Amino acid sequence: MDVLSKILENANLTGVVYDKLLLNSPWGIDVAKDENSQFWRLISGTCTLGLANGEIIILKEGDLIFIPHGASHWIADKEGSPLIKAPAYTKARLAGQSIFQSAGNETVLIGGHFQFEKEQLHPFFKDMPAIIHIKSFETENQLLLQHSAQLIFNELKTEKQGSKLILRGLSELLFIQIIRAYLEQFGTPNGFLSALNDSRVSKALKIIHKQPDQDWTIETLSNEVGMSRSAFFNRFKKLTGETPSNYLTNWRINSAKQILIKTDHNINDVAAHVGYYSEAAFNRIFKAKTGLTPALFRRKNRS
Repeated sequence: MDVLSKILENANLTGVVYDKLLLNSPWGIDVAKDENSQFWRLISGTCTLGLANGEIIILKEGDLIFIPHGASHWIADKEGSPLIKAPAYTKARLAGQSIFQSAGNETVLIGGHFQFEKEQLHPFFKDMPAIIHIKSFETENQLLLQHSAQLIFNELKTEKQGSKLILRGLSELLFIQIIRAYLEQFGTPNGFLSALNDSRVSKALKIIHKQPDQDWTIETLSNEVGMSRSAFFNRFKKLTGETPSNYLTNWRINSAKQILIKTDHNINDVAAHVGYYSEAAFNRIFKAKTGLTPALFRRKNRS
């Protein structure tokens, strides 16, 4: 499995799509800071998005805005339009009230958010920028984004049986396409995303993810990727923000969390699965990283 897929699998990526929004100008929605990553895709019409820091982004048809850290923002037909708080807008819609339905120009939006297990947050998520603006048709991946957005919109229109499950799958596909388009549009980014674009560091990450139970050292990993020990160590730390040994430990603990939550394997077996052949050592490291013993972590996250 590739590096990104494994990270998302461990983080339990879940996508949620809101209902399609048909908005007639003037309109505006004020969105508070959220713990989830949010996205907006402009299907037709025009709109503007603003951040708390004053940054203003004008969206064209087909553009997508991704807000990885759930920053507060507003979205409207244009800057200066009156805003309604997002919860109030949702409440009014659910009550069947007519809102933003004047005779002005129509804008069609789809939006949603992505959820990740907080216990599993990886440097990949933490290193994302505050906002990602994927411009329509500026990348090869844009065609796939366009298809996914249209499929989501069509599914929202039809509301057939199984629609909720289909929308979840489409939104999760959309997340991966957003990351691909971002790498394509902006080249080599900063932080952990740059590690995904580096063939040798990415190969080392894939090895660690695939076989966390192996006794990996700087020497064995550098040999696997064809680099000297010092060059590999420096490059890995520069791109991931962690030393290879720290990353390996953190990945083992994150993998152990998943096994503890999803299976009934005894603690000794969990420890061995992620490379610890002493249960006492595993317990000690797990508690140092999480503040809980493996047994307490399992009980807490299953209650």
